[in-house]
Amino acid sequence: MDNQYNILFLCNGNSARSIIAEALTTTLSHGRFTGYSAGAKPSGEVHPIALEIAKSMGYPIQLLRSKSWDEFGREGAPRMDFIITLCDSAIAEECPYWSGHPSTAHWGFPDPANSNIGDDEKIRHTFTQVELGLRNRIELLIDLPIESLNKLQIQDQLHRIHYHN
Repeated sequence: MDNQYNILFLCNGNSARSIIAEALTTTLSHGRFTGYSAGAKPSGEVHPIALEIAKSMGYPIQLLRSKSWDEFGREGAPRMDFIITLCDSAIAEECPYWSGHPSTAHWGFPDPANSNIGDDEKIRHTFTQVELGLRNRIELLIDLPIESLNKLQIQDQLHRIHYHN
């Protein structure tokens, strides 16, 4: 690995959690990491609140779109150093082949895009909770001394980040 890393966040619909994680990773790491997102069964739309959150971070929202993870399994796709699933159903899906054998982890979060129960304030609160949880984990990942860790140590750290939050 060099000093710039690519990380792919996966969810089924690629409309909220993975979109927020993509924006957080890219903006918080100041060029050290580039976040990407995709879904097993993309919804085709990015949730408006996820767009608001990304925009508030200064992330260029024109880069955000709901897309299939197949795009990242194709020849010519960016090579991923890390792949993190964010929804339980994505774990069970048959994933594409990821070249380069990236480190993987599961950081499960409830889907805020399914929080249609309640008023707008309650839905926004659900999105904020997911954003904060992702932010905590991504900050820990960004702070890892990746260059000095071997693949097994990196894998272990990815799992620890999730279970210690």
